Amino acid sequence: MSNTLDDRALHSGVSTYAVSTRGLTKRYGADVALSAVDLRVPEGAVFVLLGANGAGKSTALKLLLNLERADSGVAEVFGLDTRSAGPRVRAQVGYVPERHDAGYRWMTCDRLLEHVAAYYPAWDHSYAELLIGALEIRRNRKIGGLSKGDTRRLQLVMALAHRPPLLVLDEPTDGLDPLVRKRVLTLLAEHLADSPTTVLITTHHIHEVESLADHVGILRAGQLVVQVPRDELQRTVRRYRIELPDGWEAPRDLVIAGPRSGRPTREASWTIVGEEREVSERLTTSGARVRDVSSLPLEEAALAFLPDESAR
Repeated sequence: MSNTLDDRALHSGVSTYAVSTRGLTKRYGADVALSAVDLRVPEGAVFVLLGANGAGKSTALKLLLNLERADSGVAEVFGLDTRSAGPRVRAQVGYVPERHDAGYRWMTCDRLLEHVAAYYPAWDHSYAELLIGALEIRRNRKIGGLSKGDTRRLQLVMALAHRPPLLVLDEPTDGLDPLVRKRVLTLLAEHLADSPTTVLITTHHIHEVESLADHVGILRAGQLVVQVPRDELQRTVRRYRIELPDGWEAPRDLVIAGPRSGRPTREASWTIVGEEREVSERLTTSGARVRDVSSLPLEEAALAFLPDESAR
């Protein structure tokens, strides 16, 4: 999918961005974690950022919160430069980090929640109580004795209870059993219905957030290769079943995403990126016969842009 298509689809009808980066780059020694990333998260969107392990997703989120410094480029949250206004940015964000570490291991859950609430004038105590009950937080347990799942649930309470205008959630259901995952996603949906919120979320479980997502970004090896509204992604990424003549060669400008299946001299089934009418015309003009075109679920459309091993 071309940058032109990405930009046209993303900017269409968008007035303001909750998150905006320009040329954001981060290196760790010789390794490039992010390379000139221009991310745009529309205000009020649920933006799902996808990518294989090591693609740069967690690094991008840390740079947005000024938890790490970029080597070059600019990151803004609600118009605030994250380098010069880090505390003001973090005051408007509910953050669930990738790591299952709530800190303050000697505190009880109750004491840590009191400690965190003191930093947020907008902390909603009645809402916090609702979350504590729904997520079955064990108030008197010390942080150092919590399991991975217990810690994640506590982190979710701390992220949601002050009803921030931006939620930054890095694998928020990681470490949770299926029942609790479902409960968390229900709470998140209810939160979005009750509170005007922009959400930037990374996840390996795309199907879990499919009903919430309205924008999708895909990082591959530190580069943002796609960022579009979900409807645009699903409209322009389709499965084509085609019949190929002997010696057929694909047009050079045809973007075939993901693994190619089927023998090249017989029937093939490929995921191809582009406007359906234009793709079909290119295939037909090249001598191929289009037998069928089908839409894809969000997960399959997104995974077409990731390395083959990421889709398995």
